[in-house]
Amino acid sequence: MHPAPTELLDLARTVALTAGALAHRRRTEGVEIAASKSSPEDIVTAADREVELLIRGLLADARPNDGFYGEESDASAHTSGLTWVVDPIDGTVNYLYGIPFYAVSIAVVQGDPDPASWNTLAGAVVNPALREVFTASKGSGAWLGDQRLHVNHDVPLSLALAGTGFSYEAARRVWQAKVVGGLIGQVRDIRRIGSAALDLCSVACGRLDVYFERGLNPWDHAAGALIAREAGARVGALHADAEGRDLLIAADPALYDQFSPVLAALFECFPPDDGPR
Repeated sequence: MHPAPTELLDLARTVALTAGALAHRRRTEGVEIAASKSSPEDIVTAADREVELLIRGLLADARPNDGFYGEESDASAHTSGLTWVVDPIDGTVNYLYGIPFYAVSIAVVQGDPDPASWNTLAGAVVNPALREVFTASKGSGAWLGDQRLHVNHDVPLSLALAGTGFSYEAARRVWQAKVVGGLIGQVRDIRRIGSAALDLCSVACGRLDVYFERGLNPWDHAAGALIAREAGARVGALHADAEGRDLLIAADPALYDQFSPVLAALFECFPPDDGPR
């Protein structure tokens, strides 16, 4: 028998706040680049690794039979049926440059860590630079602190503020720019914040009307997607109800229905390549 989602959320929030405090402290001390991943632009800081190690240890102490799936360390299998999906610092380049839009993202899912099949039970996204704490548990709504969140409703596509993100791989960014170029005349404007977790929370709290991105990893959106859903968003992908690596879209359901055909048409005009994401 699993704990209630609200109980799991209490743990996610507590751990995310502790991890966020460490990330913020390390930022004030100065950021050390530890390595690069998919490209020289795709960096890992020493703080990414240290924060994930802290999160992993705290979760293992509290729930030793749960699995762990993080960005910076090896995955571990569960015997409880639950897995914690973690991004220790989402928005690492923002973090490097001192831009105050980075976050600790922690979600707990039932089943294997695959967005197409998992059941997300609780999630917390903490932006320590702005002291914002976004949370949600399944069936209990989404929150910014003690404020209940709701997506923006009744927004026509032409007045929608859209958010997106770009790959660290240069050729893919060129393709993404073509899609953005085709879209920008059909919406109010487009924002690129640099953190998928915070983009999804921005949809939840009405700072964005719609968010889309291709090439996300599960830890990028596990918590944020639940927060957006619990605020009333539809979260999915073209021709599918589940978000995934090929595409993620989040918006009020009526706006989602306006937006997805436009995006599908742009994908037909500018077919995605098969390179790295």
